[in-house]
Amino acid sequence: MTTASATEKSAVNGIRAAFGIGGIIAIIVGILILVWPGKTAMVVTAIIAAYAIAAGLVYAGLGIFSRSMGGWARVGHIVLGVLFVIAGVIAFSNLSATTAWLALFLGILVGILWIVEGIISLTTLAGRSSKAWTIFFAILSIVAGVILLFSPLWGIAVLWWLLGISLIVLGIIQVVRAFTFKA
Repeated sequence: MTTASATEKSAVNGIRAAFGIGGIIAIIVGILILVWPGKTAMVVTAIIAAYAIAAGLVYAGLGIFSRSMGGWARVGHIVLGVLFVIAGVIAFSNLSATTAWLALFLGILVGILWIVEGIISLTTLAGRSSKAWTIFFAILSIVAGVILLFSPLWGIAVLWWLLGISLIVLGIIQVVRAFTFKA
């Protein structure tokens, strides 16, 4: 076997392993979302809270130990770090309330984004060749955004379930790709 074909076979095996591992992780996370939606959302919130604490410590450390930053930059990093740590600690102190707040925030945010996306689509009608599809998309986006604004927790729960289903389907496809991938 030549060096080039051995390298190619190694790369193909690496890609196949990445597809397989990524697919299995997606399937597991998708199943967890569908079986334990609340607990899985709480785990995601805990990961975000842990990230906030870790990022806060890094920012504070940069502010305290950096020799290249000026005084105000150091103070800013320390203050930002302290705020991140406080946010993470508050999130951990009542994880279920933080999860509900985060879901509410994301529901409202996605609702606003969908409304804005629909409005922006309508403003681009002049340059579109498929005006009917653009109008259809815009109306659907605006209506979905308004519905999400009126019931953000219900809407985010539906989106969470759709995410779980999507992860399972996409994970299965990735696993199949792992077995069928060729260079």
